Amino acid sequence: MFTITVTPRFGDADGLGHINNVVLAIWFELARNSLLDIFVPYTKIPARENFPLILAHTDYDYLDQMYLRTEVEIKTWVEKIGNKSFTVYHEAWQVGRLCAKGRAVIVYYDFASEQSAPLPDDKRQSLSEHLLP
Repeated sequence: MFTITVTPRFGDADGLGHINNVVLAIWFELARNSLLDIFVPYTKIPARENFPLILAHTDYDYLDQMYLRTEVEIKTWVEKIGNKSFTVYHEAWQVGRLCAKGRAVIVYYDFASEQSAPLPDDKRQSLSEHLLP
């Protein structure tokens, strides 16, 4: 599991002081950086054709309201490892409450051939170390 803490910015809130629903996509994307490091270190972002991943699907469930001025903990696991893709599971917690959860399907991808490719065994092994219990 990976964990990051996000401090909501003023612009993340709507007029009622709630965290806007579109912000969750940004926070969950930020939380996936540690998993992406398994494939390409974040400090060495390559040209598009050398980056082996694409985002194929995301979904979110909003379970409780989140508010400005209170930190949000984002927990991230690998939920499933397939032949050519893996599913990431996220939770957003604020003041001990599970406020949102979501998934992202990430595909191992060859930009030169524009086709998905099998996940390499070493990457599969690294991903398995972060499986959802």
